[in-house]
Amino acid sequence: MNKILLHGEGFVVFALSLYLYGSLSFSWILFIILLLAPDLSMIGYMGNDKVGAVVYNIFHTYILSIGVAAAGMVFSFPAVLAVGLIWSAHIGMDRMIGFGLKYPESFKDTHLNRV
Repeated sequence: MNKILLHGEGFVVFALSLYLYGSLSFSWILFIILLLAPDLSMIGYMGNDKVGAVVYNIFHTYILSIGVAAAGMVFSFPAVLAVGLIWSAHIGMDRMIGFGLKYPESFKDTHLNRV
């Protein structure tokens, strides 16, 4: 049941991010270009699993992505808001399809399941 809730949560964040992004008439080309950018954080795994998990998790939590989006709203920087929404959409998409935060033991061990 918890797994279903986490996947559903990811779907809601993904859908809401898409809706807000579209309603604000941001560039869909930018969206496509940046959608997978947070996955560049996997470079941290070149060090070791522990470093990789920390770096990956920093870029795959809603704390930063929503913080960036909020900063874009508060300070009236549309480009920053767009990046925060794209970033949040990426995380939501990952959760929706079953990719979660990583445990330091192995890249395949996540808080949602073993990938």
